[in-house]
Amino acid sequence: QVQLVESGGGLVQAGGSLRLSCAASGTIFSINVMGWYRQAPGKQRELVARITSGGITNYADSVKGRFTVSRDSAKKTVHLQMNSLKPEDTAVYYCNVAYPGINYWGQGTQVTVSS
Repeated sequence: QVQLVESGGGLVQAGGSLRLSCAASGTIFSINVMGWYRQAPGKQRELVARITSGGITNYADSVKGRFTVSRDSAKKTVHLQMNSLKPEDTAVYYCNVAYPGINYWGQGTQVTVSS
């Protein structure tokens, strides 16, 4: 069983930065995708950014150029550096580890961006 624990959320003013981290425990197979999703009130959960075990990244259009996803496979961690934050980035951010047909989720961390 895989467990994911997020940290680094909080309240920040527009234009500010936050860094989210996620630590995984349990058996992580070498070929996987790690990433971040978010869910704002009244909206569906959406992909923010993800990174494969080979280092290929994928970003939502709304965060390109502002957010950077990175991972340390040896430490089983994934990070999300968020710069130039906007009020519309306010959401609960969830860490995700995925294999074909299987998804693991963290409990989520709140990010609030004030205008």
